[in-house]
This record gives sequence, C-alpha cells and structure tokens, in this order.
Amino acid sequence: MLIEHLLVILGVMVIAFIFAPIGLGGGMLFVPLIHYVSGWPIDGKLLAVSLMLTGVVSWGSGLTHRRENLVDDDMIGISLWGAVPGAVIGVLIIQLFEGDFDLIFKSLSLILISIALAKYLFSMKKTENSVFQDKDENVPGLVLGAGFGGFLSSVLAIGAGAIYVPTLQTFGKLKTRISIGSSLNIMMIVVPIAVISHLVILNDVQTNELFEQIFFIGALLVITFIGSRFGARFGIKNIPENRILQIFIAILIIIWFRYLIDIFV
Repeated sequence: MLIEHLLVILGVMVIAFIFAPIGLGGGMLFVPLIHYVSGWPIDGKLLAVSLMLTGVVSWGSGLTHRRENLVDDDMIGISLWGAVPGAVIGVLIIQLFEGDFDLIFKSLSLILISIALAKYLFSMKKTENSVFQDKDENVPGLVLGAGFGGFLSSVLAIGAGAIYVPTLQTFGKLKTRISIGSSLNIMMIVVPIAVISHLVILNDVQTNELFEQIFFIGALLVITFIGSRFGARFGIKNIPENRILQIFIAILIIIWFRYLIDIFV
C-alpha cells in the first residue's frame, strides 16, 4: 500500500508539471493512474478526487497565466454561461448511470480525445494570423462548446482543456497562449462546482472511503499544486507555442490508445 501511494504521489506531480503549461487539468491521466496503481474503481469517489486534483492544477497554473496577462476575461465570461450548466448536467448524468461506469467513461473519453485531436491537427495547418486575426468571435459556438466542455468535465473528471482550448481558438479567435490561460481560468470556476456536485451525490460507503483516505488525498493535493506552479512557470518561459501544441497532441494520442486498449483487450 505504501509503495502504491508513493507511486501515485510521484505520478500526480509529474502529470501536474507536464499538463499545467499546456492548458489541461490532468484528469485524463489522474483517473487511470489512481485506477490502475491504487486499484480504485471508476466511480463517483474516484471522479471526485480526480476533479479535486484537476482543480488544483487549474488554480496553480491559472494564477500564473493571469499574472502574465495571458487571459481574456471577456471570452472567459461568455464561456462560463455554457460551462457551468454543462458541469451540473454532467453530474446528473453520472447519477442516472450509477453502477458500472467504466465502459461508459472510457468510451466517452475516446470520443472526446478524437474531437480534440481533429481540431488541433486542423488548426496546425493554418497560421495564427490567418485563423485568429480580423475575424469576429462566434458567441453561440463559444457557449455551446464550453457547455460541452463543462459536461465532460463532470462526466470524465477532467478539466476539459482539450475542449476549452480549441473552442476558445476556433470561436473566440484567441491565440494559443491566451486560449490556454483562459481555459485554465474557466476550470478554476467550473471544476470546484463539479467537485461539490459529485460530493453531494456520493453514497455513505463512498463518503466513508474518502475520509479513510483523507491524508493520502491531502498529500496528492499539495504535491499537485507544487507541480502545477513549477510546470506553468517553466512552460511559459521556456516552451514555444508550437511546441506546446505538439506536446499536447502527443499526450492526447497516448491517452487515446490507452483507453482503446482498455475497451477492446
């Protein structure tokens, strides 16, 4: 048990460090890490913990991006009109499918990652100037896209940066760095709402299990915050925007194959 806990703690620190500068909360890896290493079932308890860690990454990295003025508050405000209701609806869907959620979770993850990959591979074929300058934002598209991100944030226990970032780029006409910072700041509000909603619907057994793991979870939260702060500072100063996109896409591809194997093998 001690070795498993140490491996998970090390894993979340690395995930937070890597994901913080590319606009993701890390939930896509937090869930499988805890699921496979610590043996937790994919249920409301695991989703709540993953969302807690994702929220810490979003705050640790989001504050750093805000201090660097790499956010667009207008686009954040518009996005929240879709993201917040989407997150609440996602939790209600979880409650409807209470039971064996593993296959549903991984199948939806494959769909999410496929959409994100398609958007990013398409965007890399165009220059930032040709895509984002001298064009008006699409408010309905931004609200709907963010709503989908909020929904998936609750259902898949992720920050949904894989949806928010391309949505902000496509419909909000934001450049890469600002879309990443804005995505993280959306998560800073949406993820805590999703966490609270998940905790409310936990049954007594799951709640007791969380309290039994309180020190372990606390250690994960602290190490995640440290990893995300250092990752964001390092990434902003040392990683070019094009490189960020390449890293982002590579990680999504790895996750896509991981879940594909889980479903069919």
